[in-house]
Amino acid sequence: MEKIQPTFHGSDLEVIADRYHIDVNSIVPYASNVNPLGISPLARQAILDNVDVIKSYPDRNYTSLKEQISKYCGTIPEHVVLGNGTSDLIRLTFELIAPDKTMIVGPTYAEYAKTASRYGSEVKTYMLKNIDDFEMDVDLFLRALNETYDLLVLCNPNNPTGKCLTKDQIAQILTRCRELDIFVMIDETYVEFVKDIDEISSVPLTITYNNLVILRGVSKFFAAPGLRLGYAITSNHDYINASDGKSLLWSINSYASVAGVMFEDEHYINATRTLIQTERNLIYSVLSSRKTIKVFRPTSNFVLIKLLKEEQTASEVFDYCIRRNLMIRDCTDYEGLGEKYIRFCFLKPEQDDDIVNTLLEIV
Repeated sequence: MEKIQPTFHGSDLEVIADRYHIDVNSIVPYASNVNPLGISPLARQAILDNVDVIKSYPDRNYTSLKEQISKYCGTIPEHVVLGNGTSDLIRLTFELIAPDKTMIVGPTYAEYAKTASRYGSEVKTYMLKNIDDFEMDVDLFLRALNETYDLLVLCNPNNPTGKCLTKDQIAQILTRCRELDIFVMIDETYVEFVKDIDEISSVPLTITYNNLVILRGVSKFFAAPGLRLGYAITSNHDYINASDGKSLLWSINSYASVAGVMFEDEHYINATRTLIQTERNLIYSVLSSRKTIKVFRPTSNFVLIKLLKEEQTASEVFDYCIRRNLMIRDCTDYEGLGEKYIRFCFLKPEQDDDIVNTLLEIV
């Protein structure tokens, strides 16, 4: 019987350490897509200065936190909905919209389809293709939409392909969806890493389109997955009002509330963008010259690679790297990809040198 090689999520460090008999603290997490600079110094100091805040209930309206988020994103506090991480807001959206039929643009994050299934929604995946570099032909996509869909799910920039739709392309899609009475959920988890966020982020479109909700969080760009802080932006009053009754009371902990100063840490934000942009350009330049792999031009803080050697699989490359304590992402379990794709995120320069040199030894 053929041995099935498991795939691992970026957070599965303990599982990996146990399986490969290595020290969990020695693993370099290229699969997690988390900012290598760590948490914002302002957020760290705020938590240290307010450690005793855990003794009290947070403000149930999270007034200060919503104001900080709205200023950071260029919206108004009344349009901000908080959740216990982006995953909670994905769940909330499916609960509020209750779609009979959902279209998801793939290949993408599996949690969208899993959540749709939990809520009894029929799922249709509009699968973008390797032959097109996973780029969307918007005109062709618009023709695939029809009135049988209740919800459209987009990840922008997309995980794992790293591809982006521009704000203008999103506006075309939103206009057609409004005509067809389709609500649109856009996950912008990685948008803060892109070179020009104003060209990609759909936050300004929430003013014009009320069939739109945008999801973000602090796990990746602000390197704070443990805070479990996610936020949605929408002008849809039904969504906002209904979320009050569907969200858990005090679902955001007190530390997440005081750490909201991270949204004001301009030095940290600019340093992150400079680092990621530099590493992204260097890594793409080096790897794209290798003829035995196809490197999809990255726009965010990670890169997707297709292995072109006929006999080589993602699980073999993963195994080669993890035995050197370097944990990349084997993308075999992504619908629409398969055993030929790997992904890794950009860390600090010396760490990026390690993963690039290691990959070049085997691919």
